[in-house]
Amino acid sequence: MSEIIEMRDIRNPVLTEVQREQLAAAEKVPFELSVDAVLSAAVERTGLDDFGPDDFKERLAVIIGSIDRHEHATALNRLALFGRCARLASTRLLAHDLLRRHPEIHELKIERPIIVAGLPRSGTTHLLNLMAADTRVESLKYWLALEPIPNPKEPALVDGVDPRYARAAEWWEQAKAGDPFMEFFHPMEPEHIHEDLELQMPDFSTYIWEFAFRGTEWRDYMGSHDQTPHYEYGKTMLKILDWQSGNKRRWVLKCPQHYEQLRPLMNVYPDATVVFTHRDPVASLQSIATMSAYRGRLWDTVQDPDWYLEFFADQIERLLRGYLRDVDLVPEAQRFDCMFDTFMQDDIAMVERIFDKAGLGNTPESRRQLEEYMATHQRGAGGRMVFNLRRDFGVDPVQLRERYAFYMDSLPVEIEAR
Repeated sequence: MSEIIEMRDIRNPVLTEVQREQLAAAEKVPFELSVDAVLSAAVERTGLDDFGPDDFKERLAVIIGSIDRHEHATALNRLALFGRCARLASTRLLAHDLLRRHPEIHELKIERPIIVAGLPRSGTTHLLNLMAADTRVESLKYWLALEPIPNPKEPALVDGVDPRYARAAEWWEQAKAGDPFMEFFHPMEPEHIHEDLELQMPDFSTYIWEFAFRGTEWRDYMGSHDQTPHYEYGKTMLKILDWQSGNKRRWVLKCPQHYEQLRPLMNVYPDATVVFTHRDPVASLQSIATMSAYRGRLWDTVQDPDWYLEFFADQIERLLRGYLRDVDLVPEAQRFDCMFDTFMQDDIAMVERIFDKAGLGNTPESRRQLEEYMATHQRGAGGRMVFNLRRDFGVDPVQLRERYAFYMDSLPVEIEAR
């Protein structure tokens, strides 16, 4: 029987000793959160100074401005944002330099990827990682997603470990220490298979910024701009990874953002097989809203759990409406619907159906690899998280679900949150 894991202090946070230490330590770190400071840090880190087209600076300014205008943002939140932006700007410098020296990278092809799209917390991560267990496909490990290009200024560590891997491992340990529920909610160890949207991040776009701070400015800005150029940027980063590794295999990718960005996705990957995961939106919402509200104790000096519930309720509605609006842009022969309840009943069978749809097929060896992965990755093996919308947010899941009737009426989605 799996251990039941609950967060019972959403409305009245009780900070752990580590959380108090992290918040206090960030207060003592001198830094300037500005576009110039971020870019200067990247130049110092890489020794390069050509970022390529400078349209990204406007997006970076919006991101930084969003947290600057949030008066209750903690120093830890601001410091984390600065570090993330500096890392991404460094990757941008390294990518532009590499492409300048090796323009042949642009000629590489990313053919027939298998791309998962679905709501946050709808099984997309488990599906991606299970598919990635099959060695016939290529996937994006977390440490490479964070820093896809090595820094020539940075030698390997004395034990031969890539410093990028070491940083990802250190970050994961710090994340688990600061958020004791993180390991159960969304494991992100260095070898974990990550979202391809991370490769668009050096172009300073994607909906991932919506999870980085409290506010709506970035959401509104991004929603008013075509994302096709940023999908192209991410595809170029995949080419860089292929060029570095010599990979000739098909990629398996995923991100919930694709659910509302099917037009740019198909513009850039017209031959992709797109796998749509379908789950009760309220089950997805209660998970992402509760975890985000919990993390708010590190990001905000004034807690407002209800803000997170409404923000992510809106995000989920936006994703679902985008999916229904544009799903027909994906040709029927390249489209696969993965119902969450069916997937949970037989993970491996679902993946084999997806591989058949994608024309990859299945073999005894691929079956063995999938079974080997599942032997150590059973759902809830380390503990089962449960959520309580009534207790933590004062809302009725049944009434909340009425907001998504337009989606529930279109597909045979099993109701979970009651």
